[in-house]
Amino acid sequence: MNAESSMKFEDAMKRLEGIVRDLEVGEIEIERALSLFEEGTKLVKICAKKLLKIEKKVEILKKGEDGNDVLELFAGVE
Repeated sequence: MNAESSMKFEDAMKRLEGIVRDLEVGEIEIERALSLFEEGTKLVKICAKKLLKIEKKVEILKKGEDGNDVLELFAGVE
């Protein structure tokens, strides 16, 4: 398991928010800004992958044959 896959979504978002704040201030050297931008891009990808995984696990409501609501997982969820 690499550092990216072990990073929690909340931690990635918190770091990404910090990067955005630093870049918005605009008082950093161009090399540092590029480095932060690259890190932010990686974090966005991590968050997107984690959200997709979570989305696949979300339960949806579906009407059963008897008319009652039945909880069902999205197709293909482990």
